[in-house]
Amino acid sequence: MDDLALLENGKLSHNIAHFARALRRAGLPIGPGRVIDAIRAVEAAGFTEKVDFYWTLHACFVSRPEQRAVYDQVFRLYWRDPQFLEHMMTLLLPALRGVQEDRLADAAEKRAAEALLDGNGIDLPERESEGQEDEAQIEIDASSTMSHEERLKTLDFEQMSMAEVAEAKRMLARLALPVRPLVTRRMVADVAGRRIDARRTLRAALRQGGEVTHLMRRAPAERWPNLVVLCDISGSMSQYSRLVLHFVHAVANRKGQGWARVHAFTFGTRLTNITRHLKNRDVDAALKAAGAEAQDWSGGTRIGTCLRGFNRDWSRRVLGQGAVVLLITDGLDRDDTGALATEMERLHLSCRRLIWLNPLLRWDGFAPRATGIRAMLPHVDSFRAGHSIASLEALGRAISQAQDTGEKTRLMALMGLDALV
Repeated sequence: MDDLALLENGKLSHNIAHFARALRRAGLPIGPGRVIDAIRAVEAAGFTEKVDFYWTLHACFVSRPEQRAVYDQVFRLYWRDPQFLEHMMTLLLPALRGVQEDRLADAAEKRAAEALLDGNGIDLPERESEGQEDEAQIEIDASSTMSHEERLKTLDFEQMSMAEVAEAKRMLARLALPVRPLVTRRMVADVAGRRIDARRTLRAALRQGGEVTHLMRRAPAERWPNLVVLCDISGSMSQYSRLVLHFVHAVANRKGQGWARVHAFTFGTRLTNITRHLKNRDVDAALKAAGAEAQDWSGGTRIGTCLRGFNRDWSRRVLGQGAVVLLITDGLDRDDTGALATEMERLHLSCRRLIWLNPLLRWDGFAPRATGIRAMLPHVDSFRAGHSIASLEALGRAISQAQDTGEKTRLMALMGLDALV
């Protein structure tokens, strides 16, 4: 076959390797072993039509159902579909309007476009000379990358360009939100426990003819709390919410970091439960489904009404057993502040800790002048910024410290309410 001849002289195998790199940039876990297997599979199976080639590589590179959409888009774009290429380029136009910006595109299309249209996924002629000049360039790139990452961590989400938003998403996907386990009253066997387990000790003695040879011990059992996220998606919060939900998706799908379950709700003019959508491992598909479910993106804000709905319909289901609540909002509400204060107090009493992330804290001279903020602030345990990657990193440390109050103490003093701190 002509295609196998291309494989023998290295052209097709070279392009398969580049195709695998593009898939890896788009999020698929592909290593050198899979690339070698793919080349051998194409050589062994051969192909007369493009669909045969598609499914041969699919068998080598796709191992989970959620990876199929990414593979399909990257394959169509890489293996020369000009009309699809034009469609991909239109998806990268600089327009950011919350999670719903993906509604006209299928899941993973943007990721495929970013993986290929940056020039890294296209065959480029190799340099004729590689030497000391290239080594110097690598050193400059390394230092530049470190300074760029440090700057990006402190950059406001709302001031990021499209390229910086894409890089911020990758950094947020690596962030963890560790939590300490809760000590319960239930006792479990523990050889290093401080309490003697009389029942187990006597049972063991009966097996030895009634003689007590050693004491059995026990200790309090530990369990992991739930994390409940209430995210404001109104017009003033849309850009912040979009990136925070990327972070919440990473927390919900990362195993071994401690949380028993992660529940997520969005609110603007109404409350929407998006927990089941975040279970999708593909972040693009998850947020697209969440955007379709929540019909009040970039609308008004009715915090008090939405909190009333949460307290009435969901609090007993998800706030049991010492749940931690993250409230992400700027606190600019148009509802009655008396009702808002009542619902905030009820929410605070229903959970173990209530942490408020407010992007307005990015301003050095921030003061609680808005009536909504003044009504909510006394009923939170910690009041922290939520406008950058660095602020979300600090959140991980704050959750582990039960005494952390963030900026609450200072702002309560400005309100003249020191006794309530």
